[in-house]
Amino acid sequence: MTSAATLVEVDPVDAAVWDRLVAAHPLATVFHSAGWMRALRDTYGFGFRATIGLDAHGLPTAGVAYSHIEDPLGSRILSLPFSDFCDPLVDDLPTWQAVTAGLVAAGDRVQLRCLHNEVPLADTRFALVDRAMWHRTDLDATDEQAWARLDGAARQAVRRAGKAGVSVVAATDEHDVRRFYDLHLRVRKHKYRLLAQPFGLFLALWREFVARDLGTLLLAHHRGEVVGGVFFLGWGDTLYYKFNASDPAHLAARPNDLVVWEAMRWARDHGYRFLDFGLSAWEQEGLQRFKRKYATEERPISLLRHTNAPPAASQPQVQRLLADVTALAVDDATPDHVTEAAGDALYRYFA
Repeated sequence: MTSAATLVEVDPVDAAVWDRLVAAHPLATVFHSAGWMRALRDTYGFGFRATIGLDAHGLPTAGVAYSHIEDPLGSRILSLPFSDFCDPLVDDLPTWQAVTAGLVAAGDRVQLRCLHNEVPLADTRFALVDRAMWHRTDLDATDEQAWARLDGAARQAVRRAGKAGVSVVAATDEHDVRRFYDLHLRVRKHKYRLLAQPFGLFLALWREFVARDLGTLLLAHHRGEVVGGVFFLGWGDTLYYKFNASDPAHLAARPNDLVVWEAMRWARDHGYRFLDFGLSAWEQEGLQRFKRKYATEERPISLLRHTNAPPAASQPQVQRLLADVTALAVDDATPDHVTEAAGDALYRYFA
């Protein structure tokens, strides 16, 4: 695309031109898909826009999707909220600058996470403000080959789970989604002292992806209980590891390791070429070690930000209020249903 190409603005959730770009561009991922954005829209009320570059024949060649959020924390443009990464679908710096000229001119904070595309890192309008880590497994291997290249600790953990009687089965309905969510809520609350995402998000992702045979929810069973699981989204040639939950009382049986091993086998049997383990915070060394046992690739995710506007005057007070309410909601004495309701009401403000 050149600077003379046509730029159009669309709603990527419903625009066929965005779907065509995403289907054709090699950097597109599940986080560019209309299904992912629809789940975020339906859960949090976010609206989405995309700036798309068209060639002389009217075909899409480049684009960036974003959400413009205005709330008590200020006005900001995110590409995209709550997404592990969402690389701009551009091939060179002039194209990137063209499709973001309007966003930067608006004067709001503009923020994005890049993994596969290094073009924005060369843009002096944006600063690198944080990093995270990403892992992926190449599934082009037989069971025997995949097993042999696992880290020794991973093989030991999978064997241990099998000896302990852990089994892994795919969820079949929304009742199973609720069982997984209850585990997720308790881990977020009691281990991390954080609010959980709304249950509605999990239902939306189930309906947009798993119910359409795009991914799976694998649940680990031990001694008659659901003790762990991972929610996977399928898109293109990749199965995405999106949410994990487990019961601390059963961790010695290594259910998480068995779920990952079975997910690798499930993904390959269903035609996926890669298992994407997603984002791990830079300081989450334990989580990174867990994923590294299975990964064949590791790379940093770059958080880039452009800003001219000062933060909203109310931002410090709102952040303190969110922290105080979160502390109350995740206190051990607070009933889980109250913790869940707090997440339903407040989680969108963490975008």
